[in-house]
Amino acid sequence: MKLTGEQIGKMIKKILIVVDSINIEDSSGSKANVALINNLQEAGFEVLVYHYTRKNINLKNVNTFEIPEIKSNISYFLSRSQRVFSRHFKVNLAPFFEKRFGFSFTFFNDIKSISSALKKQSFEPDLVLTLSKGASFRPHYAVLKLPHLHKKWMAYIHDPYPFHYYPRPYNWVEPGYDFKELFFKELSQKAKYSAFPSQLLKEWMSSYFPDFSKTGIIIPHQNEKYEVQNTSFPSYFDVSKFHLLHAGNLMKQRSPEGLLKGFILFLENNPSAKEDAKLILLGDASYHTEMLKQYNIPEIYIHNGNKAFDEVYHLQKNVSVNIILEAKGEISPFLPAKFPHCVEADKTILSLAPYYSETRRLLGEDYPFWSEVDDVKKIASLIGKLYQLWKQNPDSLLLSRKDLEDYISVTHLKEVLKKL
Repeated sequence: MKLTGEQIGKMIKKILIVVDSINIEDSSGSKANVALINNLQEAGFEVLVYHYTRKNINLKNVNTFEIPEIKSNISYFLSRSQRVFSRHFKVNLAPFFEKRFGFSFTFFNDIKSISSALKKQSFEPDLVLTLSKGASFRPHYAVLKLPHLHKKWMAYIHDPYPFHYYPRPYNWVEPGYDFKELFFKELSQKAKYSAFPSQLLKEWMSSYFPDFSKTGIIIPHQNEKYEVQNTSFPSYFDVSKFHLLHAGNLMKQRSPEGLLKGFILFLENNPSAKEDAKLILLGDASYHTEMLKQYNIPEIYIHNGNKAFDEVYHLQKNVSVNIILEAKGEISPFLPAKFPHCVEADKTILSLAPYYSETRRLLGEDYPFWSEVDDVKKIASLIGKLYQLWKQNPDSLLLSRKDLEDYISVTHLKEVLKKL
């Protein structure tokens, strides 16, 4: 008997999720993971989350289990001994050991802790989904060591890995890169499914690990209906004025200098805008501290550090324009974790990204408010156009993209999983 698409979809009912962290305050990756977890629950799947946050965190309507750290094996002893030695003698031994073993002793102990907890769990899932953040991929490595789960395993690949497979300008090589490369080659061959937040990332990683082209599906970062707890505005924000917001960490490769110069040029071209225009940068920008000191003017507010997610999310929904700033390069295969927040905020997005980028691909080739990150004159011109539209009618800056809202929705998520 041939099954219908709906019947096939119903075969996946129970999902075991193994994740690094569910603390939305520690990184954009954790925010994206929690949004996906909540949307899977909302889609009707029975979800159990095993997390290694090492902090007691509960998710609404989701069963969670905090994986305890094992503190009684050789890996734990070696990791703590290494820390004490490094602290006492001011010598970093991590590169030395990673060149020989591929990973740190702490990493190996974390893997042991995660895999041991999974061996003891009695949940019988139809799908095992591994999520991670940053460059750790600890849940993936743990499940790789558990062959009985491979036939149900979906490995979610949020970023390129290892680091030497990042596109320029993210071109650096880690200690133990060859071990890490072998790890991901084995992962690509053993996981039943792989998932990526963007089409370009799937294509990028498939060029290094061809099996991803056979097993890969696209699950974009999700639009989670987050309820703001504090609806008051901070002192640096006036809802009645023209505000542009970039929220998120500015890594070494993501320089805001072109944006800042473009904004200054916009003010020079539109002197009256000084009364009601402001550029806001929120997030860690420690690599750019000295450069940012040059822009100490009333029309620019810079907070070089983290802000509570609640405050940032509330601002994203009330500013005139949200900015997505990416690194200067030939391609940006990443889907920024804040993309769903910007779509849900329904405000115009100023995209500063390479011509070949996932953000630009989704916004469309004809989307008018896109520029290379260092094209100062074009950035100034685009801000000027946005400002004039705002002066005519602030509502003209609504994004109004139902196609993107659908793409990051629970409904689309269900459709993707039905096809497995």
